[in-house]
Amino acid sequence: MQHKRNTALEINEMRDTLEFFITCPKGIEGLLLDELRALGAGSARETVAGVYAEGDLELGYRICLWSRLANRVLLILERFPASDAQGLYEGVARVQWADHLEPDGSLAVDFTGQLAGVDNTHFGALRVKDAIVDRLRTPEGIRPSVDKVSPHLRVNVHCRNGEVQLALDLSGNSLHQRGYRLQQGAAPLKENLAAAVLIRANWPALAAQGAALADPMCGSGTFLVEAGLMAADIAPNLHRQHWGFSHWLQHVPALWQRLHAEAQQRAEVGLARPPLWIRGYEADPRLLQPLRNNIQRAGLAEWIKVYQGELATFAPNPDRGQAGLIVCNPPYGERLGDTASLVYLYQKLGDVLRTQCTGWQAAIFTGNPELGRRMGIRSHKQYSLFNGALPCKLLMMDLQPERYITGTAPHQAEREEGRDIAAPAETGARLSESAQMFANRLKKNLKTLGKWARQQNISCYRLYDADMPEFAVAIDLYGDWAHVQEYAAPASISEDKAQARLQDVLVALPQVLGIPASQVVLKQRQRQTGKQQYQRMDRRGEFMTVTEGQVKLLVNLTDYLDTGLFLDHRPIRLRIADEARGKRFLNLFCYTASASVHAAVGGARKTTSVDLSKTYLDWARRNLSLNGLSDLHQLVQDDVMKWLEQDRGEYELIFIDPPTFSNSKRLDDVFDVQRDHVQLLDMAMARLAPGGVVYFSNNFRRFRLDPVLEEKYQVQDISAQTLDKDFQRNTRIHRTWRLSR
Repeated sequence: MQHKRNTALEINEMRDTLEFFITCPKGIEGLLLDELRALGAGSARETVAGVYAEGDLELGYRICLWSRLANRVLLILERFPASDAQGLYEGVARVQWADHLEPDGSLAVDFTGQLAGVDNTHFGALRVKDAIVDRLRTPEGIRPSVDKVSPHLRVNVHCRNGEVQLALDLSGNSLHQRGYRLQQGAAPLKENLAAAVLIRANWPALAAQGAALADPMCGSGTFLVEAGLMAADIAPNLHRQHWGFSHWLQHVPALWQRLHAEAQQRAEVGLARPPLWIRGYEADPRLLQPLRNNIQRAGLAEWIKVYQGELATFAPNPDRGQAGLIVCNPPYGERLGDTASLVYLYQKLGDVLRTQCTGWQAAIFTGNPELGRRMGIRSHKQYSLFNGALPCKLLMMDLQPERYITGTAPHQAEREEGRDIAAPAETGARLSESAQMFANRLKKNLKTLGKWARQQNISCYRLYDADMPEFAVAIDLYGDWAHVQEYAAPASISEDKAQARLQDVLVALPQVLGIPASQVVLKQRQRQTGKQQYQRMDRRGEFMTVTEGQVKLLVNLTDYLDTGLFLDHRPIRLRIADEARGKRFLNLFCYTASASVHAAVGGARKTTSVDLSKTYLDWARRNLSLNGLSDLHQLVQDDVMKWLEQDRGEYELIFIDPPTFSNSKRLDDVFDVQRDHVQLLDMAMARLAPGGVVYFSNNFRRFRLDPVLEEKYQVQDISAQTLDKDFQRNTRIHRTWRLSR
């Protein structure tokens, strides 16, 4: 049976005024209204999630082809009242469906809204389908079939307050499906929402001025492609193959072909211009080839370049040196872990924008604006949008120093130089003779170690470690905080005398350091037994950021006996950073994975960090995020010995820093470093790639490396090389060996 085709008279009739409803994501109705007016729509008015517009059939085709913001283009056929399902059926049946669909065609029905007697949308769609089928059924029994995927005609019905709006869907599939993205990453942004973000960010005007664009976390590249389509004047749906009007009996092929040819010509002219600098960076190498395939299908391979790169290394450098727009949709769900780790990811994003992108504009689209405030940049505009049902914010930022929110730690420079500082009123008590003696030693240490730490760019270091036997404490500085660990007093020292000495320490510290007493944290360090080694001391959950070499790390001074960073291992971490480039790095008993962060920032191809504690692995995830590192750097919760037995990976660089003992309830057996280190190192060496290195360290003071290891491997004691100036007073703090084949 032949399709009905339009005569010239009928074409002229179709040019009469038609009514359309163009749907869009919530929050961009005003943008869509402006776009439709630019496309020639008359009497347009916005409503929730869409715009009503009037025009001829050419306008409908033009919207389908050129709208960057619409979801669907609905041609309204009828409006009629209906009080129940029967009234719905009768109203639909009155339409002359033979003017729209052949009896042997296929259809699909989308039903929304509420109507008495219609309990669900499936039943409402079924009654509409029945009315159309009954109207078109031939005496021979030929009738339309249902095809929910690629129907000849898609019918849209919406019921509200007893009125039915009946329309044909000219778009077919949603217009955000441009046809170029056949492969995508997790949770991709819809194309029309990405286009709305770019339009809000003034990208069309910037592109007309020749500006650059970069996305530091580009994922499946939606921002990049949509920006390229705008800059090259390419109709967003130029490459779509299927349309809702393709088999519609009122379709005018000649009109459509003319509009499509015009769009094709505009695209050829646009692509012939010198391409703009549009770049994307993605940490996951598995996404790069699918992303490049999408760009190729969009016809923008000469305009858009994508590279593998972590946020930590992002530094846009346009060919012609011009600034432009940074656009980004950082994660705000499960893609990179829990909310706590995302706090530090946003903080790192802000750091990168401030240090690498001054002079640019930034458009940050996020479902968690509270995280956006962590970036340290004041936004000059904020727009409310929706990603599906999720309310989001678009934060617009001028990346200029006057917009940056910065702060400095008080007293730090003075303290490092050993200068006297007026004490706060709360810590101004007169020092006893013994406290003054202790204060004098602290000042002496500050003068030498403070200068050294400043030269080495070290923000946390050991200031004092029982230098005077009667003051048996270790004092570590973390910025403007002092972390004091009291050693258990010898049996020869009375408890009263030990307490008096401790009080001298606590009185002298704030005065010497110029900090409030509330920023002195005291802990007593003694051998932990049983479950004590894992127990929390407090539940403040307060983290602070410290700098070590090229990385930032999180410490918690109050909640646990240790702070999350073993300061004595600083040299071995920096050595790992120097040696990690291009290597696969394995970190066993990783704790908070500070060594893995150093390796990753140092250019490690991959890092794997294994620990039994979920608490410490969550901490590790935050450390990675703080440095702009993705979850490609693997964190494994498991018993290290059991994991090594099962792992079949190969690593060029391995770091092992086991506890002296562990009897966690998750372990099948107690781990004892003296007893188990040979088996541990044998399993680690079995995973070592040719030419690789294992660094093994522990702080058990009576530890003895088994001589059998020196018979199997090349073993070098490098303990002296792994002690910085602040730990050279205590050479037994740890022992470290380098093992190779």
